[in-house]
Amino acid sequence: MTAILFIIGLISILGQVVLLRELNVASFGVELVYILALGFWLAATALGALSCRSSRAPRPGLLTIPLLLFAALLPLAVAFARGSRVFAGGVPGAYLPFGEQIITIGITLLPAGFITGWLFRRAAGFFVSEGRTVAAAYAIESAGGIAGGLLSSLGLHCGVQNFVLALTGALIAAAAPLLIAAGARQSQSRLPAVTLCFILLLCLYQAPALDGMMTRWNHPSLLESRDTPYGRISITQREAQVSVFMNNALAFETEGTEAEHFAHLAALQHPRPERILILGGGIEGTVAEVLKHGPVAVDYVEVDPAMIGTVREHLSPQRQEPLVKPGVRIITDDPRRFLQAEGRYDLILIGMPEPYSGQANRFYTLEFFKLCRDRLKPEGIVALKIQAAENRWTPQMTERALSICGALSSVFGNVLIIPGDTDVVTASPMPLPSDPEVLIERLRSRGIRSRLISEPFIRYLLTNDRFSEVGETVRTRTAPLNTDRRPICYQLTSLLW
Repeated sequence: MTAILFIIGLISILGQVVLLRELNVASFGVELVYILALGFWLAATALGALSCRSSRAPRPGLLTIPLLLFAALLPLAVAFARGSRVFAGGVPGAYLPFGEQIITIGITLLPAGFITGWLFRRAAGFFVSEGRTVAAAYAIESAGGIAGGLLSSLGLHCGVQNFVLALTGALIAAAAPLLIAAGARQSQSRLPAVTLCFILLLCLYQAPALDGMMTRWNHPSLLESRDTPYGRISITQREAQVSVFMNNALAFETEGTEAEHFAHLAALQHPRPERILILGGGIEGTVAEVLKHGPVAVDYVEVDPAMIGTVREHLSPQRQEPLVKPGVRIITDDPRRFLQAEGRYDLILIGMPEPYSGQANRFYTLEFFKLCRDRLKPEGIVALKIQAAENRWTPQMTERALSICGALSSVFGNVLIIPGDTDVVTASPMPLPSDPEVLIERLRSRGIRSRLISEPFIRYLLTNDRFSEVGETVRTRTAPLNTDRRPICYQLTSLLW
């Protein structure tokens, strides 16, 4: 029973972590799903424990069927989470209705959680009948839980796919009845356990193909998918267009103009950006665009090394060329840690994902902007982008923009927002040019050619009604500042979800 209790703890935590990651991907990386999912899991394990009635005659063989059920259900739950959008007829790229998201969480977690609760209660009862204590049973199960947590985290750190971890947990559960049969000198449970172990070993052998097949349910044109400690990167291609998804949400695609929009509108506000720092998103084309401004050095910091290593090889030679040009340096590091080093920049481009998670929100807070200020030259500029709506901001969008702009303003003093589907926000200790002719003259003198950024487009952006309305909103309204201690931006993004 000691070994069985350890295994129950291991498969419980390993299965929980694997399924939570799948649900996070199914929800486009919005971490609020963790809170709801943990509630479902705890409720399921409690119900499983309550439903297990004590047996007068201890029979360890009673654990066999639940262990085999868990072994079969864990990979199936992963498959259901990945296919939930297809099963529910969801619109590609859009959230499922909230009720259907709750149903997906319940179906994914309740069966496995219920079984682990039942298993612990039953195994602990057998353990106590041998003259041990409940406290000792709980300690052994908890030690197994620690092992399951380490296995899931270290496995992902070493590049093991989440589906492989699910199959590993299922294989451990399927093999556990063999221990019971050996200890109790029973043979009737060996055949089902051996059969299921054999099936799971075949699945492990075919894991890359099975993993890709399930990922293609949401990304039919899949080239490659990779799980990292930061999320799931999926790369697709149609014709010449390569699209990169992070946790099923579109990060960028190679035929778009997002990089041009962000890089040029920010760089044109500086009279001569010689040293440029890009924090995230450089591989989507930002590096190539800022090089058109003739900088002496470009440092590109990426927090997830897989974003460079995995995505880069699928880009065209023209897309890869700017990343190896003289003066371009690629650094794998956490941007906040990198900003604590020495060096000064004329322009810092914050290309991190929008603050929809605790991981991403760290790059939109008052404390982070202070780190940026310390790495700027006196006339330096910090720029970031926020997903918004071109014509109307909802109350949550407004408060989120104000919380970020307020933090920027308190650090730099001068903030300028250029609105659109994606708002470009710049901040500096010095006044920022809002006259379109200033930016147009710099566009001409630098000889920049762009599909999107042109003289008429710049005039339109800086003279239309929306530009003045947003500027007035920022000047006259306030919201709580987004800080490390009070990440209001994270909360507002969850409300938008």
